[in-house]
Amino acid sequence: MRLSGRISAAIEVLADFEARRVPLKTAIADWGRSNRYAGAKDRAFISGLCLDALRRRRSLSMAMEEASPRALILGAIGFLWKTPLEAIAEAVAEEPHGAGALTSEERLLLAKEAPSSEAGDVPDWVDPLMTRVFGEDAAREGAGLSERADIDLRLNTLKTEPEKALAALKPVRGEAVPMLTIAARIAAPDPSEKAPAVTVIPAYNKGWVEVQDLGSQIAAAAAGDIKGAQVLDYCAGGGGKTLALAALMENRGQLYAYDKDARRLKPLYHRAERAGVRNLQVRNPAGGGAIDDLQGRMDVVFVDAPCTGSGTWRRHPDTKWRLTPQQLERRMAEQDIVLEEASHFVKPGGRLVYVTCSVFMEENEDRLAAFLANHADFSFVPALDAVAASGLMTEEGREALAPCATREGALRLTPARVRTDGFFVAVLRRES
Repeated sequence: MRLSGRISAAIEVLADFEARRVPLKTAIADWGRSNRYAGAKDRAFISGLCLDALRRRRSLSMAMEEASPRALILGAIGFLWKTPLEAIAEAVAEEPHGAGALTSEERLLLAKEAPSSEAGDVPDWVDPLMTRVFGEDAAREGAGLSERADIDLRLNTLKTEPEKALAALKPVRGEAVPMLTIAARIAAPDPSEKAPAVTVIPAYNKGWVEVQDLGSQIAAAAAGDIKGAQVLDYCAGGGGKTLALAALMENRGQLYAYDKDARRLKPLYHRAERAGVRNLQVRNPAGGGAIDDLQGRMDVVFVDAPCTGSGTWRRHPDTKWRLTPQQLERRMAEQDIVLEEASHFVKPGGRLVYVTCSVFMEENEDRLAAFLANHADFSFVPALDAVAASGLMTEEGREALAPCATREGALRLTPARVRTDGFFVAVLRRES
């Protein structure tokens, strides 16, 4: 496809996303099925352009003085992708696939300097939430959540040594992340390029590496030294953190994976086999896998709670604009329920690790405050010390994470602070 067709396609996809309120990947997939002539590079270009337009929707709409799909796509390809104005003008005016010639006003607007990330590029109703948690840094933190994300990888020590796995990542330009001994990273690709296909390289198929954000790896490490322990991953889902916990345990002790939604557990079976996990029991509710027998027996209960996902807006910017106050309220209620339920499995002297991929205090500090008000036998343990106890954190990592500690001793990770997705990690100990 020529540039004219790619721009037109991106405008069409974005218009469909806004009209149907479906995930962007659904709108892109539907467009692809109706336009099978588009190649892989075309689809990567169109997808990347739409994602960038949504990452910076608020600032782009101010720069273009409207928020229509056309304005956002023109602004993204001009301001963010730095395509020359005349190249844009030629492409959109090209017959028969162009989106229509630039107006004189569009020319004037596109000729201006690129806009800053206006108010963090979050929805208006989210502004007070960001200000509450970040204060004067709210815009900077929001801007961090509007950038392109790197591809982070966890080096799987159940299958090989970190050095060997890292060497195998050279073809996809993987490099070590010095914060954790088992972390690697592939820098975010150029906007119009397709990301490296990590899941097809030999190291991935051998189980040497897992795609996992660095923040997620740090959250799993907050389980601490769990070799030989009894551990329950209460909201296991697809199992990314489950596999990280298994590696921490070195296949010693017993790891249980449970999720109320049995469908979410389906990928875990294959992933665990590929990763070399041998100490895992998947308690699937669809197959009668109840967990009542585990109550009061767990050394660690890991709760990756359902949340708004505000910390993942770099990777899923469409969810930023689909989120509503009502959805936030529902997530908060679910978090209260999950915390209460999970607490019953922690034995005296055991720990409860509470994790969300949200930056909002409403889903984090507020939920724990409500929980602790009714559970005097639980108290905070410094999460930074818990991560250190895992043996994975380097001195450089401790220095980088220290500013992320909250007053209570939890960790709030953000792209602006430590170049991870947004995560909240708290560790509670149950008194004996």
